[in-house]
Amino acid sequence: MTALRTSTRRSFLKTAGLAATVAAARSLLPGGAWAAPAAPEVPGARLGYIALTDSAPLIIAQEKGFFARHGMSEMAIEKQASWGATRDNMALGGANGGIDGGHILRPKVHLYSTGKVMQNGRPLPMYTLLNLNEQCQGISVARAHADLGVGLDSSPLKPILAAKKASGAEVPMAMTFPGGTHDLWMRYWLAAGGIDPDRDVDLIVVPPPQMVANMKVGNMEAFCVGEPWNEQLVNQGIGFTATTTGEIWARHPEKVLAMRADWVDAHPNAAKAILMAVMEAQIWCEDPANKDEMAKIVSGRQWYKVPAKDIIGRLKGEINYGNGRQESRPDLAMKFWGERGETSFPWKSLDSWFITENKRWGYLPGDLDAAALVGRTNRSDLWLEAARELGFDTTGFGDSRGVETFFDGKTFDPADPEAYLASLAIKAVA
Repeated sequence: MTALRTSTRRSFLKTAGLAATVAAARSLLPGGAWAAPAAPEVPGARLGYIALTDSAPLIIAQEKGFFARHGMSEMAIEKQASWGATRDNMALGGANGGIDGGHILRPKVHLYSTGKVMQNGRPLPMYTLLNLNEQCQGISVARAHADLGVGLDSSPLKPILAAKKASGAEVPMAMTFPGGTHDLWMRYWLAAGGIDPDRDVDLIVVPPPQMVANMKVGNMEAFCVGEPWNEQLVNQGIGFTATTTGEIWARHPEKVLAMRADWVDAHPNAAKAILMAVMEAQIWCEDPANKDEMAKIVSGRQWYKVPAKDIIGRLKGEINYGNGRQESRPDLAMKFWGERGETSFPWKSLDSWFITENKRWGYLPGDLDAAALVGRTNRSDLWLEAARELGFDTTGFGDSRGVETFFDGKTFDPADPEAYLASLAIKAVA
């Protein structure tokens, strides 16, 4: 993986405050060259978020004054009830009482832009501006199955699910949005264990904040969602975590900061200011010294309205799976920035995987030109501009993060997505 050429970056994050970190990065520019960015065209925008830990950079950018510092003093960060509501509000746009962008599932940029999930199939052009976080989602299973040995391997569930189907019963398993990340993680996990997610179970849509309550009353066998809801489920003794998604695909991308293309095109300087503020918030969130404060801030009534104890463990990689297994896994903690910005950078090759998986399950047509779609939706160029204006040396970043490897040994080469698709035994396409 290539990344920013700043050899002392790790020590900055461990020992310096944010302002000092940015100043030090600027000093590493060739010749010390740095120019202040152009003033934003407007002082604010409306961004949506779901009550999930990976929305934290947007909240921190607001709470810590990073938006205001970049000339965006009138930002509105607005809670959304569900991913469906997010879609509908994005279609409205901020000028019409909706939102201009926000914290969304990465594949939704493609699903909105192609019109596949929009009313009347009307495309809503969107831009991916940065990757908000890596990993730290989970697949939780009802306590009734705790003794089956279900974990990263889903296959112990297969005979139980088959018996229920044979009896005529439904086998509900929940995710948060068709074609979104949680749907794809659930499908990948099931299929890797020989369970066909389209035939052997009944995938249903449940908003993230409603997952725990629905599991409690027996409405589902399993669910896939982001934190803090898997940890809350364990803390309430209702179910257990079979696997975290970082175990399925180490350092996988998850949510993004995305905005309507028309808003960004009309306000390029403001979009860049938003980017810079959120990038600084990601650096702040990445610092271990800030984790407890971060959990306390986002847990507040005006943000997530959940106990901080339901957030902090997995944020740090301290995982109680809820079935007698507890592990300290810093490698599975939520990443916001990485060591040199590699988490935040929106690698185009990662978009290619999501598009390929959505082709796998029939959400996107098999003949869709993936490269063209990525080209018109991924604005890594704006990320690079914002990083340079913050003073970071962006030497080394490109379009591809390289070949990705999954827990079952499958590999995805972004240069040959068809080979990956052909290697998968269970899929909705021929």
